[in-house]
Amino acid sequence: MKTLKLGIPKGSLQDKTVEIFKKAGFDIYISSRSYTPGVDDPEISLVLIRAQEMSRYVADGALDCGITGEDWILENDSDVVRVAELLYSKVTANPVRWVVAVKNESPIKKIEDLQGKRIATELVGFTKRFFKKNKIDVDVEFSWGATEVKVGAGLVDAIVDLTETGSSLKANNLREIATLCTSTTKFIANKTSHKDDWKRRKMEHVVMLLRGALEAVGKVGLKMNLKKENLDAIISVLPALKKPTISHLTVEGWYALEVILEEKEVRKLVPQLKEKGAEGIIEYPLNKVIY
Repeated sequence: MKTLKLGIPKGSLQDKTVEIFKKAGFDIYISSRSYTPGVDDPEISLVLIRAQEMSRYVADGALDCGITGEDWILENDSDVVRVAELLYSKVTANPVRWVVAVKNESPIKKIEDLQGKRIATELVGFTKRFFKKNKIDVDVEFSWGATEVKVGAGLVDAIVDLTETGSSLKANNLREIATLCTSTTKFIANKTSHKDDWKRRKMEHVVMLLRGALEAVGKVGLKMNLKKENLDAIISVLPALKKPTISHLTVEGWYALEVILEEKEVRKLVPQLKEKGAEGIIEYPLNKVIY
């Protein structure tokens, strides 16, 4: 039997990835002692790899495909196929940014002021290429952690670090002076594997289901019954750009209406629908929305 060797990220994205796969219809079983999780699809073989390394193993063919951040693809300068963007921003704080930051009281105002200075980061390769491209000579060193502390302690002049909201930088008395890159989660593939018809088709099916699961995050279905004379009034209170499905009931002059919308809209919407004549209103959760 043919199998697709797929890498899923170990670490901060691991739990969310397993959750999204479950919503997509795949049950993943991870043992604390194993880096080869089980999955209830005999055509998929999973490997648990840190996101930082994923693109290297995909690029060299050890994996057919995998899930990682754009930042680590850039860091490894990996020659891979970006099959799809997976909007993890629906379940986590992505997209994230890698920024240059200095102490608030530092005289450094722009990246050019870093000429001859020392920078600490986990994103060493991409940072070096960024400053080389901008013709700024800097000393970039790898940071094993606690990167934000190193500026305040006077160990380095600046850092390149990951930020979501900027709150951690502010808490450490740091300010941003530039953004190196913005990163979202990508489903990537080895070029040779992507040319294989069976593997590419399998990847496309997995991506379709994952995207459907992500699209369903925060959304619910709403259905109701209504009299014909109340149809226009009820449609008028539905959120803009929502296109409900309307069908005739067996009872003359009655319709059934169904719509997908953001869950946060339901609280205010249901009382309005009831006032406009909707009956038998049902709210239900969604696992996947595939357009």
